[in-house]
Amino acid sequence: MFDPPRGDAVLLAVARWLRETALPALPPALVFQARVAANAVELAAREIAEAPAARERSRARLAGLLGHDGPLDALETELASAIQEGQDLADSPEVLEHLLASAIDKVAIDQPSYASLRAEMAGRGAPSP
Repeated sequence: MFDPPRGDAVLLAVARWLRETALPALPPALVFQARVAANAVELAAREIAEAPAARERSRARLAGLLGHDGPLDALETELASAIQEGQDLADSPEVLEHLLASAIDKVAIDQPSYASLRAEMAGRGAPSP
């Protein structure tokens, strides 16, 4: 059975090549741009690998909060409308926990070495990304 490489694995290999092979061979004027490119490729890899699970966790939390299931975008819009209209949901600890968990998931993908993220993960007893 042949399993093709996953997209995130391919992107991480490209990022590793940029950092380990290309960067040392580049003139100083291009080093910064190559680092930016490597960071962008790593971000894309994390997005491919981690975002589907983060979106599913968010959808499940929202379904529990709102009392029904549906597409993530629709559930997010419904919660935003409820908060904007001043419904009781806005002050609920469960909503605040959902918003915090969603922000943590987004930062874990975008900036996994962010110090405040690491502190929050440690406080929750979760492994740092």
